[in-house]
Parts: sequence; C-alpha cells; structure tokens
Amino acid sequence: MGSDGGKFSTDIAPDLIAAAVDSVERNRTEDPSEPAEPLEFDPSAPSPEDELASLRVQLEASQATGRELMQKLREEHERTLRALADLDNVRKRAQREREEVVRFGVERLLKDVLPVIDNLDRALELGVKTGQWDGLGDGVRMTRKLLEDTLAKHGLKAFTAVGQPFDPHLHEAMGHEEREDVAPNTVTSEVLRGFLLHDRLVRPALVMVSRPKPEVVADPPPAPGEERNEEQG
Repeated sequence: MGSDGGKFSTDIAPDLIAAAVDSVERNRTEDPSEPAEPLEFDPSAPSPEDELASLRVQLEASQATGRELMQKLREEHERTLRALADLDNVRKRAQREREEVVRFGVERLLKDVLPVIDNLDRALELGVKTGQWDGLGDGVRMTRKLLEDTLAKHGLKAFTAVGQPFDPHLHEAMGHEEREDVAPNTVTSEVLRGFLLHDRLVRPALVMVSRPKPEVVADPPPAPGEERNEEQG
C-alpha cells in the first residue's frame, strides 16, 4: 500500500480476486429452499407395526413364563406345608407314645407281681383264721422266692458281695471290721443286697469292709540316765 498526494492504491493478487468471484457465482446459483435428497428406502427393515407386534409377543411369553414359575412355587410351598404338618403329627404321636410308655411301661411287671401280693394275702388270712402262725415263715419264704423269680424274669437280679474284694462301682461301705482271718479291703458282710437291671447297677450293696487290726507299738525302754533319775525319785 502507498500514498501519493493524498490518494490510496491497493495491490491484490489476481488469483485471490478470481476465487472470490467464483464463490459469489456459486452462491447465486444454489437455492437454499430446495429440499434435500430423500433417504434411500430399505425394504428389509421392519416397520414400526411389526416391531410393536414382536414386543407384544415377547411380553406375552415372559408373562406366561412368570405365571408358570409362580404356579410351581405355589405348588412347592403347599407341598412343604403338608410335609411340615405331617412331621408335626409324627412328633406329636411319638410324644404320646413316649408318655404312654412312661406311664404304662411297668404294666407287665405289675401283672407279674400281683400273684406275690395274692400269696401274702392268703398267708395272712390263713393265720388269722386258724391262729397258726408257725407255718407263716414257710409261706413268706415261698412268696419271697416267687417275687425274686418274677423280678429276675424282668432282668432284675441280686448279686453276692460277701467275700469279694471291695468294689466302689458295686459296693457302698457302711463301716469297717477289724479282721485277721480275711484279707484287708474284703467285704465281710452285707447290710443290704445289691441289684443289677441287666448290666446296669440299680442299687449298690451296702457292706462292711475288713481292715487289719492296728499294730500295738510297745513303749521303748528308758535311757540309762532316765533309770537313775527314776530311782532317785
């Protein structure tokens, strides 16, 4: 750019001027109101109606599957409730049977013991009627034998402890006896007999247990000095 007497001049390259003119010409020929090219139609794409129908089919299938699962859960729940009810009934029945065993389990034993009571009643009645009590001892011994046999039939048996070594699992010591004719810690007599129910201890035998007599220790002889003191005294 330069100045000559107050006048300005501009130097612009010819190629820039040509590019500007070409851009103006293109803008004049283009119509901005002209519609854009239409999109190409794809015949294989599903229509919105088809997509909606497909979604409905999927929804109905999901609902049917849900109803089937709920029905299975309901049936399984009912089966579980029935099983729990049956289990509770079995438990209650077992409880009743257990209570009946506790209450009436000795019924057979009592029936077997009744003849023993009958024999005692007859012996007492005979003694009252005749006044002869001498034979009552024989009747009592026979009745006692019958009772012991009856209890043995049900597994209750007495065991002998006299002469046996003292066993704290079977015997209960009531006292000691100083004996020289038996070994120490030996059962010398029974206060009450012991009983076993099969292999279980029902009552230990109450016994007396031997022990040796204490040794008598003689007084030691006095020392020589002690003897002189005693003589002087």
